[in-house]
Amino acid sequence: MRARTLILFVVAIMLAGGTAMLARSWLTQQHKTEAKAAVPPTAPPKSILVARGEIPRGQILKPGDLSWQAWNDGQIHQAYIREGTKPIDAFGGWVARGSFGPGEPITEAKIVAPGSRGFLAAALRPGMRAISVPVNATSDISGFVLPGDQVDILVTHQLPAAGGNGGGRQQAAETVLHDVRVIGIDQKLDSKAGEAVVAKNVTLEVTPKQSEMVAVATELGKLSLSLRSLAPSQTEEADADSLSGAGPGTFTLDSDVSQLLAPKDNSVTVLRGNSKSG
Repeated sequence: MRARTLILFVVAIMLAGGTAMLARSWLTQQHKTEAKAAVPPTAPPKSILVARGEIPRGQILKPGDLSWQAWNDGQIHQAYIREGTKPIDAFGGWVARGSFGPGEPITEAKIVAPGSRGFLAAALRPGMRAISVPVNATSDISGFVLPGDQVDILVTHQLPAAGGNGGGRQQAAETVLHDVRVIGIDQKLDSKAGEAVVAKNVTLEVTPKQSEMVAVATELGKLSLSLRSLAPSQTEEADADSLSGAGPGTFTLDSDVSQLLAPKDNSVTVLRGNSKSG
């Protein structure tokens, strides 16, 4: 009888111990769950608009100049532009009123929206002027010249006939200015990314001397814009003189394009005995 009682006692102790261990494990798990519920979830980091690289004063912004960057929520100034308020594409065509360093936050106080008061004054570099020229779908490269692009300006006009005898006239195209910055397209500077704007007028940034040349070229004939590459060729001329309006340009005559328009030899040969004169 004693043996049976002893066995039952041992079994009872083992069951009690197991129950206690299970209860302790359950309580521990409950404490962990409650602790997790008590800690508020960590908010995802917020992003603000920053300059991707160096942006000088007066630069016309393109989406590639900007990027979103995670920022400490406690250090986000109310003037910073937060992600979600506007897409980056919406700032294409804006002008930097001041300079920005790489990673520097963008604020609307230091950039000017297209069409806003003071936009052109902010876009112009010191000593430069703004002048508008008429264009069409052809001379504006089917609308793909945009603010911030660099262009050459060509004028097509008629030349008097050689010798000034009042005969037929020659057509000629001449590059009058090189590497001129476009700062406006019919004031539609806030066009959607990739959208072609067929303009009637283009506003250019020029020197005072260049503004005079453009004014004369407009009266001479039809103006055209030639879009320049962002990466100039090493063999391309520096255009330093052209930027001041004093450098020589290039030209093409109609006879250079068509052999049918080549000048004809209208000289008369006179034969006198054994001699010949022309």
